[in-house]
Amino acid sequence: MSEFNFKILRVSLTDNKTLTEHLSPEIMFRFLGGRGLGVKLIYDELKSGVDPLSPDNILIFAVGPLTATSVPTAGRFVVITKSPLTGTIFDSHCGGYFGAQLRKAGYVAIVIHGRSSTPAYLWIDDDKVEIKDATHLWGLDTYETTDRLLDETGPKAQVACIGPAGENGVKLAAIINDKHRAAGRGGVGAVMGSKGLKAVVVKGSKSPSVSDEDSLESAVKRARLLIKKNPVTNKALPVYGTAVLVNLINEFGMLPTHNFQEGTFNDAEGVSGEKILERLLVKTYRCHGCPIGCGRITRVNDIEIGGPEYETVWAFGPQCGINDLETITLANHKCNLYGLDTISVGSTIGCAIELTEKGLMESQLHFGQIEGLLDMIDAIAYKRGLGAELAEGSRSLAEKHGAPELSMHVKGLEIPAYDPRGAQGHALGYATSNRGGCHLRSYMIGPEVMGSPVRLDRDRTEGKPELVILYQNLSAAMDSLVVCRFTNFAWTIDDYADMISAAMGIPIGGDEFLKIGERIWTLERLFNVREGLTAADDRLPKRFFKPLPEGGSRNRVVHLDELLPKYYQLRKWDEKGIPTKALISELEIG
Repeated sequence: MSEFNFKILRVSLTDNKTLTEHLSPEIMFRFLGGRGLGVKLIYDELKSGVDPLSPDNILIFAVGPLTATSVPTAGRFVVITKSPLTGTIFDSHCGGYFGAQLRKAGYVAIVIHGRSSTPAYLWIDDDKVEIKDATHLWGLDTYETTDRLLDETGPKAQVACIGPAGENGVKLAAIINDKHRAAGRGGVGAVMGSKGLKAVVVKGSKSPSVSDEDSLESAVKRARLLIKKNPVTNKALPVYGTAVLVNLINEFGMLPTHNFQEGTFNDAEGVSGEKILERLLVKTYRCHGCPIGCGRITRVNDIEIGGPEYETVWAFGPQCGINDLETITLANHKCNLYGLDTISVGSTIGCAIELTEKGLMESQLHFGQIEGLLDMIDAIAYKRGLGAELAEGSRSLAEKHGAPELSMHVKGLEIPAYDPRGAQGHALGYATSNRGGCHLRSYMIGPEVMGSPVRLDRDRTEGKPELVILYQNLSAAMDSLVVCRFTNFAWTIDDYADMISAAMGIPIGGDEFLKIGERIWTLERLFNVREGLTAADDRLPKRFFKPLPEGGSRNRVVHLDELLPKYYQLRKWDEKGIPTKALISELEIG
């Protein structure tokens, strides 16, 4: 590997200084890059108990050793920090073109410390780095910010920025690039805003070097063929986008409706990927180096809008009882403009509606009613009126109004669009996720619902802890490369290992690749334990232990008490969910 692969940029906003340093090959081998590298840096450098919105928190933008190479989908980046929404270690991922430009500028990570006394943005033009004034940008939405910064720096640059939500410290705030790609979850945009950092702008011209070009070319050729052969990556996602899942998940009775009170939505067809294609689609969108092309550009009221994705359709649709596809898409657009996480915003609004309809709080929100939905998104972004309460997330909202059980969260992060009562492995994945309620930490929907790579009985608990751990370790390693999660439908563990071996020049087999993932997962757990989280946080809302009333998952409940002890045992954690000293030594965490 060349020295180029290991360069990071340190930025002190407090002192208005930058510093370039080189990482050792050992760190890259043990943590790869992306999520793993960010977690390692945060764990080593952030003191416990730090307020996530204080200057002492650290914000990291990171890419991986495959980024901007010929590897398909390797243009993504990840933001790592301590989350203001969950208090956990957090990594939020994003597609588009920003990640590739960061790698081409010569960096695998930007490590941001402190707080600027006045609004600022970071401008990286290959080796030239400047912290520039952003006073004229403060208050602008993400579209306006992107356009202004491209005018100032050049059309070939890439912009990752926050909107008013991040500036105002909304704990559901996202970081947006390409105007509609989001590092959405966990309030990472609020951390960026707390530092007075409006944007990071980057332009690079270097071609990333790899160790063995011939071996990488061979591995990439195979990877592309596998994507073309797989029906999910070659047909379903390119044609219908991620919202292709709406009808499927509804048929299984797992499409959360009315704040997870039901698992079936009576007009799923009306908000499906098929209906988006029929009524709203303008064109498809591909991230850097992606042969899949799952992104959608739609049009409503003569406005071109990026999205909506499956999770967004659910969050502003079935979760809120709404079947108006245009309103859902406009809600998506507002979140893009303001820099908001659609999953948490929609889920928190759903929680507010149930609180209202149960007489526990006053609002004009109701299930199935589109009036007030778009106005509430405005109120959340600017923390106006009731919006200020929702801006803290559903856990805070439900606790304030005396019904914590009505927040559908794990560790403070709102659960996405799959009711866990319908898939036991997926339920365990939610409960044990290191960043809170997340479907991507262990996407058991693949085998339990979609039959990919093999179909498993979704109701059985036997063997599920083993598979959840496998998927969690794999996701941690994949997120450190950094490549798209959809490649998991087409590639094997050995395919990832072959590409990383060729790129880095270090022989890594499938077992070693998974061990790197386990090392990262364990270090994240140790961070959370250090922050005071316990086994009591590996829980699901009480609602999921009561049967669904109807649909394809009728009468099902989650059997977490059966799954969790076995999971801890297999993880080599003690009964309190703490990694043992023997495991820490085995993984060489230090």
